Amino acid sequence: MLNVLGVIIAFIIIILLIRKRFNFGLSLILGSLILGLFSLQTIDLIDIPKALIQAVIYSFEDQKFDFETIELAFLMTLIYILAKSMQETGAIQKLITSLRNFFSKGGTLGVIPAIYGLMPVPGGALFSAPLIDKEGDKFGLTTNQKNFLNVWFRHIWFPIYPISSAMILVCSTEFSNIDIYQLIIVDFPAFIAFIGIGLVFLKFFIRNTHKSKAKTEKNYGGLMYILPPILPILLYLGFFLVGLPNLRYLQKTIFIGGVILSIIVLFFLLKIDWRKYVDILKKSISFNLALAIFGIMIFREMFKVSEANLIIADVIGNLPFPALIIIIIIPLVLGVLTGYNLGAIALSYFLVEPFFEFTGINIIGLTSIIFVSSLSGYLISPIHLCNVVSSEYLKTDTTRMYKMYIPAVLSLLTVQTLIVIFFMRL
Repeated sequence: MLNVLGVIIAFIIIILLIRKRFNFGLSLILGSLILGLFSLQTIDLIDIPKALIQAVIYSFEDQKFDFETIELAFLMTLIYILAKSMQETGAIQKLITSLRNFFSKGGTLGVIPAIYGLMPVPGGALFSAPLIDKEGDKFGLTTNQKNFLNVWFRHIWFPIYPISSAMILVCSTEFSNIDIYQLIIVDFPAFIAFIGIGLVFLKFFIRNTHKSKAKTEKNYGGLMYILPPILPILLYLGFFLVGLPNLRYLQKTIFIGGVILSIIVLFFLLKIDWRKYVDILKKSISFNLALAIFGIMIFREMFKVSEANLIIADVIGNLPFPALIIIIIIPLVLGVLTGYNLGAIALSYFLVEPFFEFTGINIIGLTSIIFVSSLSGYLISPIHLCNVVSSEYLKTDTTRMYKMYIPAVLSLLTVQTLIVIFFMRL
């Protein structure tokens, strides 16, 4: 049980450090070391450095180098450079000015992150963060309100997104063995609730904003600046439509190429001196996000190695709760602890499967509950990559959003659970 105590202490220290604006990546690495030291009853001392190495560059299980973490860190750094460059050159402001011609009051605050939510890449909230930052200023939003809207609306597609790795996994023959589109149909109320909850918060945030009566001339010239941010999406969709083999494994490589192309395209759209543009790119470089990626991956690997997740799930499973409550709680808790929707489903499904027969709900309904519950935990996790990158850009932290996150997530879970209980009985 010392490893569980280690998880608790590690999370407390991580949250306290990030509240004090300490570097997020270093906070996670320190938390990982604490968790490893508290787990020495179940692991060997050598397993701690091995976990660090496995998380970053080398898989001891497959006995080969694995550069996924490095690729992801590089991708996040490139996205940040593109976002900051668009901000520094005024491209974002021109784009938002043109987008306002198409949406009602405040609509851009939901539409912008939702568009980038179609990009199935970890940390994609960084793309929309600078746009939300600028547009939020127009409505007098606080940094935390901007952060909430950016992360929330980015994830509205998750309950119905058929190419998400989490949905593909949970529908596979090794898990629920159901048709993915059956799950999408049952998840559709969660999708509608996702949008509705986001709109309620959005309208509440902008309720005191006075609409200007002055007529402004419509300007569509800034729309050309939407090309750099959506180029990686278009590139990925192009490869998807032509049926590129192993697309899932090439995802990060495609997005890296797409963002580099976006940076080049932005230069030609701006029509500025190349020396000035290079200076802007240099000033936009930040390694904080790369360090955060390494920290997240190291913490996840240490959490897995410590086997604390199995003990936590076992403790929850032995509590005197109805089976359905356990099926909701375990994926939710693991979603928070791992900050990874796919990981939470993979860890929790077989832990809660023995409780299925006591619920009176069919397999599609139970799969939907597991999916939405793990998604809810993942969404609010302080180590969820979208929370990290959005908070880093907006100079705040995830913990300051919990007064918004908790009621939002509870509402989402309640809606979907009630739908399943009433309509997905055996």
